[in-house]
Amino acid sequence: MHSDPALAPRVQPKSPADLFLSFTVLALQGFGGVLAVAQRELVERKRWMTNDEFVEEWSVAQIMPGPNIINLSIMLGSRYFGLRGALAAVLGMLTAPMLVVLLIALLYARFAEHPGVAGALRGMGAVAAGLIIAVGLKLFPALRNNALGLGSCIVFGLLCFTAIAVLRWPLAYVLLGLGALACLAAYRKLQP
Repeated sequence: MHSDPALAPRVQPKSPADLFLSFTVLALQGFGGVLAVAQRELVERKRWMTNDEFVEEWSVAQIMPGPNIINLSIMLGSRYFGLRGALAAVLGMLTAPMLVVLLIALLYARFAEHPGVAGALRGMGAVAAGLIIAVGLKLFPALRNNALGLGSCIVFGLLCFTAIAVLRWPLAYVLLGLGALACLAAYRKLQP
């Protein structure tokens, strides 16, 4: 058994039921965003993906319509068990969390005016931001293997941040513009 998860061999889910249960557990841990939890569960704990595969597939999941983690669960489930696996993974992502959200909605409707509830929501936002930063730092080394190279990835990341956070351009335009430029640059670098 390897102590470094990056060196451990990749394994496969045992069955569609394994996918369902694993994605249910993942979804129930991922309040406010599942990026940190998904990377830890799928790469480090389950070893169903490598860090490089996670970065690539998460990138694809982000540009597809719908929630990123749902897209990733469909891709991963389909890879191992076809349509049955995709359905098992997506049902695992949706079933238990839907029940929890319905319960929380009922509680929130009852206690929304309480100052403690507002404070708790602000605190959860800060925690979610910290988790996203931590995962970004953890996945940063995977950019060394990107076709564009680390420097170009950093430049595209900064341009994207500036366009969305500073200039407040719509995400769709930024994805189409910078995404197209990044794809073109990668295509040119991959040509012999």
